[in-house]
Amino acid sequence: MTSPVDRMRAALQTTDLDGWLIYDFQNLNPHARRVLDLPGGAFLTRRFFVYVPRGGQAVLLHNHIEGGTWGEITRGWDIERRAFGSHAELDAALKKVVAGQRVAMEYSPNGAVPYVSRVDAGTLERVRAAGAADVVSSADLLQSFLAWSEDDLAAHRRAAALLMRAKDDAYWLIHERLKAGEAITELEVQGKIMDAIAGAGMNAGHPVNVSFGVNAADSHYEPGGDKNATLEQGQCVLIDLWAQEPGRPFADVTWVGHAGQPSAEYREAWAAVRAARDTALDVLNSRFEAEGWGRLQGWELDRAARDAMGPHWAPSFFHRTGHDLGVQIHGSGANLDDYETRDTRTLTPGLAVTVEPGTYPAAKGFGIRTEVDVYLSPDGPEVTTDVQREPFVLGVGEWAAVRAAGYGAQ
Repeated sequence: MTSPVDRMRAALQTTDLDGWLIYDFQNLNPHARRVLDLPGGAFLTRRFFVYVPRGGQAVLLHNHIEGGTWGEITRGWDIERRAFGSHAELDAALKKVVAGQRVAMEYSPNGAVPYVSRVDAGTLERVRAAGAADVVSSADLLQSFLAWSEDDLAAHRRAAALLMRAKDDAYWLIHERLKAGEAITELEVQGKIMDAIAGAGMNAGHPVNVSFGVNAADSHYEPGGDKNATLEQGQCVLIDLWAQEPGRPFADVTWVGHAGQPSAEYREAWAAVRAARDTALDVLNSRFEAEGWGRLQGWELDRAARDAMGPHWAPSFFHRTGHDLGVQIHGSGANLDDYETRDTRTLTPGLAVTVEPGTYPAAKGFGIRTEVDVYLSPDGPEVTTDVQREPFVLGVGEWAAVRAAGYGAQ
């Protein structure tokens, strides 16, 4: 069975680094537990370092109090355990390990990628004082520990299929209520979706987003309590829904509609958002065809999407273009982001991202977002969710025709 040390060493082979130094103290660095596959019940109260060189034996620096615990954890690992007690002993032991070495840590220069930046500044100073030649970010190394299994991908596909059905059923309900001249509220629609997710044995973590009118201009709006709008003619609808099978990666999509025929301005905004989405997907595909995986960085797709949206609507695009999908809906891999951060991590096969540009001009009374999921297959990008081509025009005509127009059927 492959040990965490073996996997770390394998990840280092494609780099020019001397080694990877994992540090943690009381779960300050959650990546340490994932990379080292530490047992959930492991009782560790003192700081530790695990150094894995690109070649040669790994070294564990641990407090002597926890020697027995580490002996059990590292059974079968190719690693030398070195105990320390005092802080002076720690410094001496660390110097023997890192002096003259170029090492990766869970650190991001200037905190540029906060998802990775988990080592405190004082510990970074300590490692540098111990003589490390350079400390660089482990950002791309970490992504190799997030890759989906075949079972993960299959579970994601099932979640995506469930969301497509739940989304259609929710919009059908809105459509029929409008045709009948009956009221429909955000919480009613949200409840229908949450029931569908629970009925499929899945979970969302927290209630999904159903937004009517100007509420859609709040990209993280969630009805509840006294926030529960009733849809009126001429208002937009935005539904952002997500789900996962327990312990498996999420699916996450956003579709939009409009109560009655939308204005020319709304359609113009939709066209800009759709162009941003499609441009990001086109760049993703063309770059993969030209150079495969390993060079395209997350920020580049965000920049392409913003540029495609154009100067009129992009100023109201208030979030990144997409995020990594994982067992947490906002996973730990590369995001499509040159807005909230400049994410220079490379897009890595075996992971997945959302592509979800939007524009939220609250003064105009609407917000628009379109969202798809993309699995980064070793064979190339694969969109795993349906793609919206036009907003649903709700309350007008038969649902089958409304649905077909939204999906772009001829």
